[in-house]
Formats: sequence, structure tokens, C-alpha cells
Amino acid sequence: MSKAYTEITAGLADAISHAKGKRSRARINRPDPIDVKAIREKTGMSQQRFCTAFGISLGTLRHWEQGLRAPRGAARVLLKVVASNPKTVMNAIAN
Repeated sequence: MSKAYTEITAGLADAISHAKGKRSRARINRPDPIDVKAIREKTGMSQQRFCTAFGISLGTLRHWEQGLRAPRGAARVLLKVVASNPKTVMNAIAN
């Protein structure tokens, strides 16, 4: 068998073990949690105004703030940028 086949087989075995809750060589990368409520409060905006300014649905924001869901992907990046400089983001969105 080829080296690629052996590596793929080993990786698949690890993935199956991980999915079954068994020990495996799988690495899990969990990003640090984001305190969405603190970010919004830092801007001094109400939930409604924050949602309007940054294009987030009110339901989504509430779920994030209550810890029922966590922002992922582009939303996570947007929130990190908003946390560091909300006015710049608002200006970029407005233009």
C-alpha cells in the first residue's frame, strides 16, 4: 500500500475513534470565547442599534449574549474588530 493510503486510513481511524468518544490523536482547536455583551456595551449601543449598525439580527445577538450560541467565522472576526475600533467599522459599513 502507498504511504498516502496508510496516512488516510490512520486519519480515518482517528476520526472514528474521536466521534465515538474514544481517545485518539485528533486535535481539537476551540477559539477563545467572545463576550459579545461586553463588546456591545463598550460601544454604548442598545441591542437594536448595535444590530442595525453591524447587520446582525436581534435574535442572533440575544443568543450570543445569553451564551446559547457563539459567533463563528466572519461574525467572529467582525466582533473582534468592533471590539477594538467600532467607529472605524461603522464608517466602513456606511461607505
